[in-house]
Amino acid sequence: INIIFLILLFFLSSAFADQQIEFLKWKKKFKTLALSKNISESTFDLVMKDVKFLPKVIEYDRYQPEFYEDTKTYISKRTSKKKITQGIEFYNKNIDLINEIEKKYKIEKELLISLMGIETNYGTYVGKMDILSSLSTLSYDKRRSDFFTNELLILLQLIESKKINYKTLYGSWAGAFGFFQFMPST
Repeated sequence: INIIFLILLFFLSSAFADQQIEFLKWKKKFKTLALSKNISESTFDLVMKDVKFLPKVIEYDRYQPEFYEDTKTYISKRTSKKKITQGIEFYNKNIDLINEIEKKYKIEKELLISLMGIETNYGTYVGKMDILSSLSTLSYDKRRSDFFTNELLILLQLIESKKINYKTLYGSWAGAFGFFQFMPST
């Protein structure tokens, strides 16, 4: 049994090493693309230096609850009387700002507060994944590469223009961030 375990460990570590090598190749190719989209080399090197392939992100991508839970189960897991009460309290504490946002952006406040409640529990949990690594992993992955490459480029442009501090970019496994878990393009 020990020899089988060692053989299995060898193949798994070899596959992981191959994945890392391929990801580094992707990163070099992506740098060329980013530079062609007006991302400076200094910004790219600073922001992308610690980006790594995150196998868990691929696992999460393949097993999203929206795809395997029926609507009733999905909604019941994410809503409750307590959450509604929290939403009303959040609204009452931030009424002026919320009404201003609704008026300025023409988005119904009820929709925004509901989304915020579902996505981040009214801003109390915004995620802990390194968004740059998450987006890079999904851009590298072939399944939806075009979409995530575009999101990563937009994020780099936001960093380049100093609209976002790259050191604060933590959120969902899919690259969404903030109280509403919006993608960079949003």
